[in-house]
Amino acid sequence: MTRWLRSWVLTIRSFNRNIRMFMLANILIQIGMGIFMVMYNLYIRGLGYSESVNGSVIAINSLATALMLIPAGILSDRFGRKRLIIIGTTLTAIVLFGRSIVTAEQPMLMFGFLAGVVWALSQVSGVPFLAENSKPNERMHLFSIHFAMVTVANVVGNLLGGFIADGFHTLFNVGIVESIRISLIFGAVVFSIGLVPLFQLKTVTKLEDARQSKTVDPKVVSRDEESFKKNFKMIVLFGLSNLMIGTGSGLVIPYLNLYFANRFDASNSYVGLIIALGSAMTAVAMLIGPILVKRVGKVRALVIFQFVSIPFLFITGFTNSLVIASIGFLLRQALMNAGNPITSAIAMDVVHDKYKGLANSVNQMVFNLGWAMMGLPAAWLVTTYGNYWGYAFTFSITGCLYLVASTYFYIIFGRKYRLKEEE
Repeated sequence: MTRWLRSWVLTIRSFNRNIRMFMLANILIQIGMGIFMVMYNLYIRGLGYSESVNGSVIAINSLATALMLIPAGILSDRFGRKRLIIIGTTLTAIVLFGRSIVTAEQPMLMFGFLAGVVWALSQVSGVPFLAENSKPNERMHLFSIHFAMVTVANVVGNLLGGFIADGFHTLFNVGIVESIRISLIFGAVVFSIGLVPLFQLKTVTKLEDARQSKTVDPKVVSRDEESFKKNFKMIVLFGLSNLMIGTGSGLVIPYLNLYFANRFDASNSYVGLIIALGSAMTAVAMLIGPILVKRVGKVRALVIFQFVSIPFLFITGFTNSLVIASIGFLLRQALMNAGNPITSAIAMDVVHDKYKGLANSVNQMVFNLGWAMMGLPAAWLVTTYGNYWGYAFTFSITGCLYLVASTYFYIIFGRKYRLKEEE
């Protein structure tokens, strides 16, 4: 274990200063966002609004992000990753403070929409920024470490969110809504501190993958092939898979905190703890991911993670035991999200540098579009069928969509990408 940790530390030190500063910034940003995301649904619920209001806020936020990602990707490709990351993060920090204090439904919807728009500016530029500051043979480890560190930061945020809210409510006799608001404001402050390392980033010239033809199928992308048509074909094929995954996720993931609170009457601290543990297990799985990739290849590793996670999704949806639900959630969370760095590595491999921003924005756009489409249906299922069958239906539909998406991805990319990796 010591040797393994030392190896990862040495790997991180080998990355250039831009990458290290970007990672530090994202740790702070994700701690703040982790606090905010785990508490905001509970904040709306504490204000006395129905599940449909929560669904509307989630839907409009995801829709705004989906609509903005393509323009943001084009702006990122044209004006540079650093500029978009700083602008997007600054505006997001301002909007988070606004979301922490508004209590009326219409302002909440307005700030939810604005949050989706401005967050897209920085969100779309992160993976291309890392790709441009690294060599192709570094990216699998880089993405795994980056996603793992971001996930661990979310763990800290999730824990802090629940404990801060419950701490102020219990120890200082602060009202439930006010204690959650304090937690949200604290999250926005930590998020804002993440701007400091971002201003240390240096603008770099895009690193053209001169050896890209050695790592991708010549029939898909070659060193001299910058055809928009052929690159866009790969982007669309990836996008279809992400759309199915995003649609399934939109039914379940935004409501996990409400699932534990509504079905099991779990406390804020427990909700924050269990979601944090899920993120912690995800971080470990992400670091193990490169080991599996070496054995079976990127596509097979991704599909294995996704397939194995599906049974735990069904277990979580149908159990009446808080312990079983928690275990099912933890295993599903870790396995499904462990494939995220692998997905990013594949996406950055199969498109030319010129289209990396567009590829990342399209993938995130369709994922968020899936979330936006499912926000209201998910709320409707729960309000119509109750806290047992409502969540059982949403978890079941999600499991089926994940199964179809994983099968599709293996059929479309499995053989060609495996042959490419062998070459």
